[in-house]
Amino acid sequence: MMDQYQKARLRMVQEQLLSRDIVDQRVLKTMEEVPRHWFVDDAMRVRAYGDHPLPIGAGQTISQPYIVASMTQSLRLKGDETVLEIGTGSGYQAAVLSRLCRQVYTVERVNSLLVSARKVFDKLRYYNIQAKFDDGTLGWPEKGPFDAIIVTAGGPEIPEPLVEQLSENGRLIIPVGDQHVQELQLLEKKDGRVTVTTLAGVRFVNLVGKYGWSR
Repeated sequence: MMDQYQKARLRMVQEQLLSRDIVDQRVLKTMEEVPRHWFVDDAMRVRAYGDHPLPIGAGQTISQPYIVASMTQSLRLKGDETVLEIGTGSGYQAAVLSRLCRQVYTVERVNSLLVSARKVFDKLRYYNIQAKFDDGTLGWPEKGPFDAIIVTAGGPEIPEPLVEQLSENGRLIIPVGDQHVQELQLLEKKDGRVTVTTLAGVRFVNLVGKYGWSR
């Protein structure tokens, strides 16, 4: 018998994802299964599956489910990839990725958020996620190159270290713009060349770091 959260996830997938442009069956199945309500404060659980972002503390947010699904779908994961995430936040995006690839490496600059996310990863037994406290705009060079990179904060440009750490035939998705609105950009590396495609207008928290904003 389904509990209230399982019902909420099914409704989320039906009303927010299938009704838009999310068609990757693996992404849809994962969004049905990953318990988003575990990644928000207890007071927010009743709103966890709504069509909106939610605050998670430290001036950060958990993205709305559609944005998580859309960015994930854009990476076109098959199951054997190594993925780098910049901006662990609540840990929800990393959790979704972990069900779709071989290994996730995630970097967070707010230690309190990282500690909370790690606890949920352990609770869910998502053991293919490795997380660290650092400046995410530097990437995680010793673990690269990466088949896919996802940046969950908006920066003024695409950080060069992330482009360098992207493998051949790799894909990188990132919001780029000013500190108020950005464009979601998909960078692809093929035959030594880089192409960038703009996907949609978005609004994310600031990407802070050496290759991002100063605050």
